Amino acid sequence: MTPEALVRLVAGCVLQYPGDRFHDELPRLRGALAGAPAGPAALLGAFLDHTETLGPIELCAEYTSTFDTRNRRCLYLTWWADGDTRRRGLSLVRLKRIYRDFGLEFTGEDLPDFLPVALEFAALREEAGTELLQEHRAGLELLRLALTECGSPYARVLEAVCATLPGTSPRTKAEAKALARGGPPQELVGFGSPLEPLEPLGPGVDMPVDLPWPTALPERQTA
Repeated sequence: MTPEALVRLVAGCVLQYPGDRFHDELPRLRGALAGAPAGPAALLGAFLDHTETLGPIELCAEYTSTFDTRNRRCLYLTWWADGDTRRRGLSLVRLKRIYRDFGLEFTGEDLPDFLPVALEFAALREEAGTELLQEHRAGLELLRLALTECGSPYARVLEAVCATLPGTSPRTKAEAKALARGGPPQELVGFGSPLEPLEPLGPGVDMPVDLPWPTALPERQTA
């Protein structure tokens, strides 16, 4: 597994609701960062340092107050492109099919466009996952900018995620929105249209670190 995949795994873990046991996982998360690129590792390490200053209740409260649609700080990728429209339902179905066709079965209780789920996919199937994140790059960057604007420590996590993608991040919301307008429509992205099959990448990968993962995308069992 590449260093970039480790960044995505750790970022996906810390972008889930922290719960009561989050602090118990900190040693494993820090251990995984030892194999990550220096820049993203420093960003994620600084975020982990911040979490150690908060108790479980405080951390959970910070999480719930940070991520919502009202303030345009949403962790659901298709919301940025589709909003609360009928089209979003089709996008969610498409995401489930993408995971399945690359040998992973979505079993999570959340929606398949939840950013931690997409990051898990992008770590386990790096080429396809990078393309998926690039497809939703505008939303990721707008979320990063919104978190930066409100001074949230979670901005560092989004910075680390965006650092695993090709190209430079936009500096302003206007640039991020321009990126959205200039991006390829879904049917032109390498995954194909919702009616076209995807080419599987092959068998699963070995996990080099003992992270609390996978959570929502176990390997698909075949007869």
